Amino acid sequence: MARILIHACCANCLLYPLKVLKENFNEIFVLWYNPNIHPYTEYSKRLEAMRQLEQTHSLRMIYNDYYNIKEWLQMVAFREEKRCLLCYHQRLEMAAAIAKKGGFDYFTSTLLYSKHQKHNLIREIGESVGKEKGVRFYYYDFREGWKEGIEESLKLGLYRQNYCGCILSEEERFKPRR
Repeated sequence: MARILIHACCANCLLYPLKVLKENFNEIFVLWYNPNIHPYTEYSKRLEAMRQLEQTHSLRMIYNDYYNIKEWLQMVAFREEKRCLLCYHQRLEMAAAIAKKGGFDYFTSTLLYSKHQKHNLIREIGESVGKEKGVRFYYYDFREGWKEGIEESLKLGLYRQNYCGCILSEEERFKPRR
C-alpha cells in the first residue's frame, strides 16, 4: 500500500475521507492549510477543531499555519468570480508541493467531500498541479459520505462552520436576500 497526504479544510470534512483512505492507504498524513478563512476568529475555531480531531484520532499532522488575509484579498481583487478557482489552486498546489517534498505517492483534499464545492474544477486542478509537481492526485468522490461525516462530527462535538470560509462566502451565506 502507498502513502497519501490529504489537505484538510476543516475537521468535519476530514472524517469521511479518512475512513475511505484508511481502506486504501497504509500511511495517511493530514495537511492543515487554509490561508483565506475569514475572520481570523473563524480560522482559529477551525484550527482548534482540527487539533481536537488530531488528539481523538491520533492523526499524523502537518500544520502550515499560514494566515494572510491581505494577500488573499489582493489575489482575488477584481477576480471575485474566480475566487473558488484561485482558492482551490492555492491549496492544492501547496498540498502537491508538500507531498512531493515528503515523498508521498499521492495527495488529495477534503474539498472533494463537500456538496457545496465545484467538484470537477477541484479534480481538474488537482490533476494539473500533480503533474506539474510530479506527484499523483488521488481522486475520490467523498460526497457519498456527506451525511455520515456530519453525523460523526456531531457525535464528536466538533465545531461546525456554516459557510465555506472566505470573506465572500461569508457574505453569500449571511447577507439577507431581497
